[in-house]
Parts: sequence; C-alpha cells; structure tokens
Amino acid sequence: MSLKLLLSYNIKPNREAEYYRYVLGEFLPELQSVGLIMDEGWHTAYGDYPIRLIVFRTQDGVELPDVLASEQWSKGKESLLKFVRDYEERVVPAKDVFQFFIPSDRKED
Repeated sequence: MSLKLLLSYNIKPNREAEYYRYVLGEFLPELQSVGLIMDEGWHTAYGDYPIRLIVFRTQDGVELPDVLASEQWSKGKESLLKFVRDYEERVVPAKDVFQFFIPSDRKED
C-alpha cells in the first residue's frame, strides 16, 4: 500500500522569514535526499485550520516507515519545530485526491 505523510502546523509569529529560509534551503532538500518528495503544499486563507498543510510521498523503492525512523527525519523535524507550533503529522493511505485530517485539538461539529 502506498502511503502519504501529512504535516499540519502554524508558523510561529515573527519567524516567517527564518521558516521559509529553513524549509526551502534545508528541510525540503534534506528530505528529498532520503526519498521524500513534497507532493502538495497548502495555505489556509480562511477558517479554523493550521496555516500549513504539506503532503509528502516517497520515491520509488523508499518505505515511509524507514524514512520516519531515520536520523535525517528526526533532525529535520526537530529544526522545523523551532519555527512552527501546533504541529501534527499523520501517515495515511495515499489517494489521488486532496487529503487532510482534523487536528487532534479540534472536534468535529
């Protein structure tokens, strides 16, 4: 079964420039080097949902659980957490449609 990794979070106030510099210059290239490809990136313009939703898929021959157990993932995530809050991640079966999740601190109406 093919899997996707979904990350949702808010960027910490006054850390936007550092966030973009880190994500574009280090985080995404490092993840690509271990086999993760950013498939989608979403910005929430309105509503009660984290400002960012980023979706990753794996390159052929790469297993998502192996990537998530890697030192590169741990270090990259640790650095990302310096710039974001309300971080959540989910591994979901991959579908060819928009996928998201309800963050754990919110309840469905």
